[in-house]
Amino acid sequence: MLEAIRARTKGWLAKVILALITVPFALFGIDQYLQGAGSNVPIAKVDGDAITVQEFGNALQNLRNRLQSEGQTDLTILDRPELRQSVLDKLINDRLLSVEVKRANFSISDEQLSQYITSMPEFSVDGKFSEELYYQLLTQNRLTLKDFESSIRQDLKAQQAREGFASLAYIPDSLVEQTLKAELQEREVSVAEIKTADYLSEVSIEPAQVQEYYEKNKDRFQVPEQVQLEFVLMSANTLLPTMQVTEEEVRKFFDDNADQFQGDEERRASHILIGFGLSPTPAAKEEARSKAEQILEEVKKNPEQFAELARKHSQDPGSAQNGGDLGMFGRGVMVKSFDDAVFSMAPGAISDLVESEFGYHIIKLTEISGEAVSLASVAPQIRGELIYQKALAKFTENAEDFSNIVYEQSTSLEPAAKAFGLDIQKTPWMSREDVARVFKSDRMRDQVFTEEVLKDGRNTEAVEVAPNSLMVARVAEYKPAAPRTFEEVQSGIEEFLRVEAAAKIAIAKGETALADLRAGKETKGLEWIPPVVVDRKNAQGLTDLTMSNAFKIKTDTLPAYAGVADANKGFLLIKVSAVNANLPEDENARQAAKVEMQTALAAEYVDSYLKALRAKGEVSVNQQLMQSGVDN
Repeated sequence: MLEAIRARTKGWLAKVILALITVPFALFGIDQYLQGAGSNVPIAKVDGDAITVQEFGNALQNLRNRLQSEGQTDLTILDRPELRQSVLDKLINDRLLSVEVKRANFSISDEQLSQYITSMPEFSVDGKFSEELYYQLLTQNRLTLKDFESSIRQDLKAQQAREGFASLAYIPDSLVEQTLKAELQEREVSVAEIKTADYLSEVSIEPAQVQEYYEKNKDRFQVPEQVQLEFVLMSANTLLPTMQVTEEEVRKFFDDNADQFQGDEERRASHILIGFGLSPTPAAKEEARSKAEQILEEVKKNPEQFAELARKHSQDPGSAQNGGDLGMFGRGVMVKSFDDAVFSMAPGAISDLVESEFGYHIIKLTEISGEAVSLASVAPQIRGELIYQKALAKFTENAEDFSNIVYEQSTSLEPAAKAFGLDIQKTPWMSREDVARVFKSDRMRDQVFTEEVLKDGRNTEAVEVAPNSLMVARVAEYKPAAPRTFEEVQSGIEEFLRVEAAAKIAIAKGETALADLRAGKETKGLEWIPPVVVDRKNAQGLTDLTMSNAFKIKTDTLPAYAGVADANKGFLLIKVSAVNANLPEDENARQAAKVEMQTALAAEYVDSYLKALRAKGEVSVNQQLMQSGVDN
């Protein structure tokens, strides 16, 4: 039992996914958004609520950031399907928990929220909460106070639900002892094989046997039904050559997305901050504004005294002592309102009041270094992005009409092809599996082989075979399933029967040898490998089949034996000659093992709880998007 539980909680995948569960994870890039078309396409739905490709991509990027911050350099694990599926499962579970905690009226008070945030090590300096570091980290990660606190509050509610089930986990000392004995036991194991291949020469297969097997199993030698398809594919990509983008559109995109094209330009600024608190009342904001306006008036009268006034009045403890100096920074580092102001100023200029979620800022631009990216240098890139966006919009606009035409004029592909300027293409002969594999769509396969399409000659529905790609097909020609001729399969059947007969001989001899060994009789001709000492984690080169049976053998009397038929390979004999319980003598080690077991059991309880929520909810996953590796 423990091995199965521990496999869930101690593998590399579990350790990676656990990084997603911790509440402080909200700090790392939660407000970074994917760029490019298609980001709002649902990759999954939970009770009708979409989890978008954008959210999935954000979660993967967050995990990438987290791994890099922990010193990981090999990030190829992020491309593994099982990890991507686990990331999506985490998003689905979060959505299910969100619904459940709302239904069950879980709550986190303002005091609990405040206590949690002020105790987070991310905001601690010398063991104490630093408001300056708090603001700084939120700014760097482009998080508003409202969004961050809402995210933490929701995570704490979900944590309440998880911990409620985890607290139910209990393992008595007697079970700990039994489990440790099984978990840590070592066994000295040897094996001997009675191989099928050694008996092939003893087998003779008559032609009549081959013919008889063919006649009885014709359905196993079928050539599957096949089709030749005509199809039309409409996608955003096919629309790209028809899209036009003007110079004015390119410039507007450049201006609206200036933070993407900053080059190596950095600016240095100083500021005076008059704050109004985390959740200000209108009166508090008005009081702060009034004070800031008075200071601004003084600054404009004596701009050369900016640093002195910052040291005197600024409520930003990190920069006030330096005369308000914030150092050099690039576009996008500061909150948007502050950022927009700084990057629109000339050196030496002083801003009017700039409001952010932290308060009111008076800004002085002191230095500019590096150069911004010119419009000319990025115009081709922008043009390509806008062309794709337009193609995507046009595809979305055409999709419904395309689907309607192929349905309403279902006896031909010509009307749809003509209406949208598409080519009718033709496939070679394809089986059911071929259709699904070539077009990466089980739905298209199922559509093609319906009676309406296959026999009545109608179009399939328009099927999304890839993101932003619709396909419709019709059957041009059809071949029903038919048996292969005897001549085509004769040699294969003969070889199969030879191996099958030889395997029966090997297994019979193996079972006889096993009975003799268990009876203490001498058995000749067995070649035992040198014994190795193994435990449940260290196989010492033994196969999975050997290991899975070696620890099932009863060891009341040694040596003890077991045997297992190994498919057509023959018969495997397993001998256990010694057993060592190997229990830890240190009481602390035993207690640590008990804690580990209870932690694993708690994880099982939580996992079962989440599975119950998933079974109760309506969850659907766009497997096509998952298989395509989409994350941006």
